[in-house]
Amino acid sequence: MSPEGSGAYGGFPHVRPRRLRTTAAMRRMVAETRVHPADLILPAFVREGIDEPVPVGSMPGVVQHSRDSLRRAAVEAVEAGVSGLMLFGVPLEKDAVGSQGTHPDGILQQALRDVRSEVGDDLVLMSDLCLDEFTDHGHCGVLDARGRVDNDATLERYAEMALVQADAGAHMLGPSGMMDGQVGYVRAALDAAGHQDVSMFAYTVKYTSAFYGPFREAVASSLSGDRTTYQQDPANGREALRELALDVAEGADMVMVKPGLPYLDVLRDVAEEARVPVGVYQISGEYAMVEAAAEKGWIERERAILETLTSFKRAGASTILTYWAVEAARLLRAAG
Repeated sequence: MSPEGSGAYGGFPHVRPRRLRTTAAMRRMVAETRVHPADLILPAFVREGIDEPVPVGSMPGVVQHSRDSLRRAAVEAVEAGVSGLMLFGVPLEKDAVGSQGTHPDGILQQALRDVRSEVGDDLVLMSDLCLDEFTDHGHCGVLDARGRVDNDATLERYAEMALVQADAGAHMLGPSGMMDGQVGYVRAALDAAGHQDVSMFAYTVKYTSAFYGPFREAVASSLSGDRTTYQQDPANGREALRELALDVAEGADMVMVKPGLPYLDVLRDVAEEARVPVGVYQISGEYAMVEAAAEKGWIERERAILETLTSFKRAGASTILTYWAVEAARLLRAAG
């Protein structure tokens, strides 16, 4: 068969793409996408009032940390080559306005100080900037008299949270509540308080998703109702680019797409448009699905983990939040 007329790449039998797949070394040499331990960020939960880690039943291998076990986990993350740690607090007490989220000695602020004193600047220490873990109604903001999330009143609470988290040692804050104007409001508050060096990893594209269930167990969520009035509709893609433009204009240093696997098309669109680093959050339900299928023997667990991470990088993510961060980093280093 002549290669003539076979297109720009020629044709069979002279052209055989399989030649570049013949050995592991060959495949490694021509790989278009690589995941590195430094691309990974470990989300972690710290629970008030416990002395030992408490397993999260729907997320095998994930725990609610005590303050001491969180310190150890941070050291392990550094040793594995992971770049960041995103902290979520689980308080003993909740109320309508999430008071523990802004208390200087709330569990999240204590944990930030613990980790910063343990590992210093060896990890990018991040904190979730949202009220849902701290409110008795489980929503990401304060409610008005009709029971709706009050966007502008919530911004004031986010600004208070930002200051106590920055004071506690966070390098980077993760505004995740999907309130309009949250990035600009928090940026102004940080700058006015002398925290110009504290950066923001904006949850720019956060969909209302069925895949958050295990996370809600992990943070002991009190949610009643749903978050459809402030998180994005899974049917919408162009809207993500509108949110991106707004967050970058308001001062976001990095942006995020969440969840990951169901929204790889959106991740690609955001990555092509953004001029700041783009992250993706491989959320609890994605993690749980792989772990459950692997436990049943239906898939190869380690290969599935690395395949999902590779898909995020191929779609354009520069950083990946994943509960497998430490394990995946070790697998990647072992593979060379």
